[in-house]
Amino acid sequence: MTRTPPEGRPSIGLTRQTQVYLAGLQQQRPHLPVDPERLERAAHAAMTAEASGYLDGMPQAMQANLDAFRRWRIVPRMLRNVEERDLGITLFGHHYPAPMLLAPIGVQSIVHPDGELGVARAAASAGLPLIFSTASSAPLEHLAAAMGDAPRWFQLYWSKSEGFNASIIRRAEAAGCHALVVTLDTFLLAWRPRDIENAYLPFIQGVGIANYLTDPAFNAELAAPARDHPQGAIEHFLRVFTNPALNWDDLRWLRAQTKLPILLKGILHPDDARRALDFGMDGLVVSNHGGRQVEGAVASLDALPAVVDAVEGRVPVLLDSGVRRASDVIKARALGAQATLLGRPYLWGLALAGEAGVREVLANMLADLDLTLALSGHRTFDELTRATVVREPA
Repeated sequence: MTRTPPEGRPSIGLTRQTQVYLAGLQQQRPHLPVDPERLERAAHAAMTAEASGYLDGMPQAMQANLDAFRRWRIVPRMLRNVEERDLGITLFGHHYPAPMLLAPIGVQSIVHPDGELGVARAAASAGLPLIFSTASSAPLEHLAAAMGDAPRWFQLYWSKSEGFNASIIRRAEAAGCHALVVTLDTFLLAWRPRDIENAYLPFIQGVGIANYLTDPAFNAELAAPARDHPQGAIEHFLRVFTNPALNWDDLRWLRAQTKLPILLKGILHPDDARRALDFGMDGLVVSNHGGRQVEGAVASLDALPAVVDAVEGRVPVLLDSGVRRASDVIKARALGAQATLLGRPYLWGLALAGEAGVREVLANMLADLDLTLALSGHRTFDELTRATVVREPA
């Protein structure tokens, strides 16, 4: 019996494949390495030693994140009619084209002059949400303008300055951010070997603090405006950026500042997950900060199932740290993450080719995601369950 294929939505994966293979007939190959490991090596070779070291992390913690994904294996299912697929998800009432957001990464201008603005435009072109970092090379309003109506969230580094914290949250709301992601695990900067060896911290050079320098509350705390006395502004930033006195009761103040959904990023223990819900938080991001804060920390993916079980479906749980390829997104979703944060890979694309490099990395990632979802025997991410994956024997 002959069956006519339905007129459905075009396949992201097949479209991208066809584009690449047709270009190959003209002796044109992709501009960037497609394999994540090769992409990483090429990017680090293109960066300065200082930028490379800053983007790097603790060897054991970073490797633990990668190893955790390798320990889980997808079990493909057959003959399930996956001709039409929908990668979309809904979070906090907003529909996004895939279970993937661009992670908040600071001081992107040290990687490439396009910096955060280039990433913002690339994310908007793919329709993927970008999480603006507090530690940005450009003010968040500039990033929002570059994205137009495309979705964005805001990540807060919770400083000692209550005035700045409240002000930057209001600015994020005004810039159309859909959610507030509060990074909990960087109340102090870790002892990062490569940064120490390079004697390098971009903030001391005034890089990555644009949101502070343009903030009225922060400037009100200065003896002279930042534009008139930049060194004084940098010194004040260094005094207020870290905040080791934070505790659970402070969440009450945070909750009172905004009606945006609040997600706590850096949760790795199920008891912390349960306590976050007690304080009215709206979501969690399981993360060890990409292996950049605590050497020897548990891998984010290893911590994910217990955190998911602890919240019992009451709030969305997202997964950050170690995501390199589409199969990682599928594994994380199967283990209970509603979405994943993609971090270093898009920065590697930025390092190699600026905004165009980020666009290429995102296009490849979405194509891989579409095809791998289909080849695993699923049409949507809602069909994934823990039975989708098995853990290798120890």
